[in-house]
Amino acid sequence: MSQTELAGAQPKEFTRRTFIKGVIATGATVSSAGYLFRGTSLLGAATYQTATERLITLSINGQDRRVDVLPHETLAMTLRYKLGLTGTKLGCDRAECGACTVLVDGVNQYACSMLTHQVRGRAVTTIEGLENPDTGELSVVQKAVMDEGGFQCAFCAPGFIMSMTSMLDTNPNPTREEAAVALSGNLCRCADYEKILNCAMRAAELHRSV
Repeated sequence: MSQTELAGAQPKEFTRRTFIKGVIATGATVSSAGYLFRGTSLLGAATYQTATERLITLSINGQDRRVDVLPHETLAMTLRYKLGLTGTKLGCDRAECGACTVLVDGVNQYACSMLTHQVRGRAVTTIEGLENPDTGELSVVQKAVMDEGGFQCAFCAPGFIMSMTSMLDTNPNPTREEAAVALSGNLCRCADYEKILNCAMRAAELHRSV
């Protein structure tokens, strides 16, 4: 075979366009294979592990509760829509109004701004957990609210009650001014702050007499 014939038998030189087409085709093939076989690959194992970790145990009102929690799910969403504890209200949903206030290890916290995974291994108390579980007797703060009737629409009441409870745990004998500061993280749509402070002072009175 002559050199001319050998030259004719060589593959055609790749152009820039041909090279780019080849890269695109290879990428599409790899992507498709990953999609088809993802259930049996290492990626599938990682997905299974993540799904398993979503089922966690929470300590809510003195009871261990198993619940399926998304990685970025807030405590307020879990309490209301997974555990049915609707006493925790969703107001602003950005840590401003305090309607979602709960106690975490005895400290009042905005449930809308905490991830549920953050409270694993910690004690969470909602307004449903304030009454005596054996007798159904209300807490001193709940009794004080009943005595004084400090709320109109009462949408904000659970959050205020939880903050009052936390306040009395740290300061059982607050002045009216100290109570106002302690409750400043909660907002009342009806602006009944004077009546709410009356409830706080009545709660402190009942707390001291226990």
